[in-house]
Amino acid sequence: MNTAEMTAKIAEGNGFIAALDQSGGSTPKALKGYGVEEHEYSGDDEMFAKIHEMRCRIVTSPSFNGDKVVGAILFEKTMNGCTDDGTPVPTQLANRGIVPFLKVDAGMHDTENGVQLMKDMPRLEEMCARGKELGVFGTKMRSVIHEANAQGIAANVKQQMDFGLRILDNGLMPILEPEASLASDSRAEAEALLLTNMLEQLDRLGDDQRVMLKLTIPAEANLYQPLVDHPKVLRVVALSGGYSREDACRELAKNSGMIASFSRALLEELRAQMDDQQFDDALSSAIDTIHAASVAG
Repeated sequence: MNTAEMTAKIAEGNGFIAALDQSGGSTPKALKGYGVEEHEYSGDDEMFAKIHEMRCRIVTSPSFNGDKVVGAILFEKTMNGCTDDGTPVPTQLANRGIVPFLKVDAGMHDTENGVQLMKDMPRLEEMCARGKELGVFGTKMRSVIHEANAQGIAANVKQQMDFGLRILDNGLMPILEPEASLASDSRAEAEALLLTNMLEQLDRLGDDQRVMLKLTIPAEANLYQPLVDHPKVLRVVALSGGYSREDACRELAKNSGMIASFSRALLEELRAQMDDQQFDDALSSAIDTIHAASVAG
């Protein structure tokens, strides 16, 4: 797929984006959920090798194809890795009709003013260049909103767009992900502030520029419809945010135009101990369920 084909696939495709970008902090938990205990690996290199095996097993499974999965977000080590036949993972995805994205953020600062801002990304241009070389279409970066603090939310959304504009300058499509925490006591108010600030930040984009948004499924159904309909937003996707797959799919289906970009909700029934048929059956079931919720609206 070329860039125009990838853009059309994301904008118009009836499916969802798989989030396969667990990073250092979340990798042990992801592996444990997959049935790999911490005593089965030693150090970061072995840990990332284990999670890479899991990701490669997913992207090479028969059910993981462009019919229902329109995109996949990769961790950098996965992007730079290869599947068993030596094919780079972004190429493997594109050959299956799946648009590849790259997680580019370098983690977050501690909470201040009710939010966690992203750390600086000194390697951003380097990562974008490597991603383009391997056929990656876009990027993703995450920050978190913990409470309805107007100053904090404004800073959070502005920072997302600041980096988004840099990514656009490097020729990739940014996914901005200011996650509103499901645990927040002021989540609904925080999401309303997030909407207002995002609409303001979208005005910074040029006439020929668009971004994608990855947002928590809102407490108020269809709150983000102005973003879904916005001419400078290619697609709005939803994170599962700690919901179970059943709960995430139920809540997502209430929101018109949003599609899933789930991680834990996609992987929750996959186990390392499964044989290939069991693994693909479990993955296929998850894909079918998440796809149905993504096209329900």
